[in-house]
Amino acid sequence: MLLLSAYLFGSIPTGVWLSRRRGVDPRDIGSGNIGATNVVRAAGVATGLMTLAGDALKGLLPVLIAMRAGYGETIVALAGFAAFIGHLYSCFLRLRGGKGVATAFGVLLGLAPLTMVIVVPLFALVAALSRYVSVASLLAAGVTPPLLIALRYPPATSAVGLAAGLLIIARHRDNIRRLRFGTEARVGGTRVSEADSGVA
Repeated sequence: MLLLSAYLFGSIPTGVWLSRRRGVDPRDIGSGNIGATNVVRAAGVATGLMTLAGDALKGLLPVLIAMRAGYGETIVALAGFAAFIGHLYSCFLRLRGGKGVATAFGVLLGLAPLTMVIVVPLFALVAALSRYVSVASLLAAGVTPPLLIALRYPPATSAVGLAAGLLIIARHRDNIRRLRFGTEARVGGTRVSEADSGVA
């Protein structure tokens, strides 16, 4: 029941529901992605920031609730992963969803806060220097699993970090292709109709 509830909570399409209150649907605008970056394009900065916070909370709250209920580390980690899978494959969107960066951040903020203390500034630095949020997202997905192992977090937490990282990278395949061909839009660029930075 816990894992199903976590999946359903993670499935809430925050960006879609918030954008609809502004009379738009992010799936019809820009990249079509439901995450914070495309919501900014569709419904404005305030709605995008609320989407970012909501998507992160979808990952964090199931972890905290499972911890508070006294479940063991494996079940707690699985609750977070179930919420993450819910975001990627939402039952409210016919098993479609976002790329999972913000929700994975929420999950790991609950499971491995020290890792996020390292990864978030790294993400921000890479995004600022490269002006590619997709590059920062891919780097964060790649460095998080080794950090979890190096910091000696429980095996279940490391496994969730690895699985989430691999899924995030897979969801960024279009961004990787655009990066290869030099067509990925940078932060503040003008080609928003073709690009998707990947924070979702």
